[in-house]
Amino acid sequence: MKSRFEEAGQLADLRVIKTSGDKLATAPLAESGVKGLFIKEIEEALAAGEIDVAVHSLKDLPVQQPEGLVIAAVPEREDARDALVCRRAGSLAQLPPGSRVGTSSLRRQAQLLRLRPDLRIIALRGNLDTRLRKLDQGECEALVVAVAGMRRLGRADRITAVFEADEMCPAAGQGALAVEIRFGDWRMRELVGPLDHPPAHLAIRAERALLAALGGGCQVPIAAHAWLQGHQLHLAAMVARPDGSRILRASAAGEIARPEALGQEVADRLLGEGARELLS
Repeated sequence: MKSRFEEAGQLADLRVIKTSGDKLATAPLAESGVKGLFIKEIEEALAAGEIDVAVHSLKDLPVQQPEGLVIAAVPEREDARDALVCRRAGSLAQLPPGSRVGTSSLRRQAQLLRLRPDLRIIALRGNLDTRLRKLDQGECEALVVAVAGMRRLGRADRITAVFEADEMCPAAGQGALAVEIRFGDWRMRELVGPLDHPPAHLAIRAERALLAALGGGCQVPIAAHAWLQGHQLHLAAMVARPDGSRILRASAAGEIARPEALGQEVADRLLGEGARELLS
């Protein structure tokens, strides 16, 4: 099957760019203090005209984009949920008391400790294959990772269990990709436009609006998950203390045509419950 670029008579050159997040292979992300760890160098290349299209994991993309860049398409979303991968246990409940669980996400940490306060959270970094290898070598008894990543890399057979979104709310943008171009590049917009999946794009607009309203990024214990149901857009969100001792949840449904308004509404509900104190 030909790609959209081939159909348009264009040759595409794939360029892999190593980012700051890739280079900080061991440091906990939450302690880096840097936003956009996994996209900075890619956006710089796009802005400089060294590349024409950038593809990001949407959950890594800060809500404030650099001037002159725009998300032109959001392809159909993969499963947004989180997965538990165990070395021996068959479920979260079957993990022995005090088991070590690997994750570098404060969002996952908070919700895990809410479910199992006895667990020991291990800050585990590296790509998916590296984390699976560390699990197999006994550095921890389980991992929590994105279902989407496991599926995309053909490792879905390693998934022990999948957390439902009301049990462990996903990160904003999890499972989705962002196709980014330079603002005003109408030729590239026309080429990548058919990649856009409107339901996914609407959902991430609501999720990112909530992040913007709360002033949070991917390394703050905030979760947001939006989905279309019938003729309404639904959004559920969570803010937590990293130790899971307090978790605030809010949800609402709104008009499909106003995803940002829905994100703001749910953010206001969380702020009304005391979210600002948790985030600070």
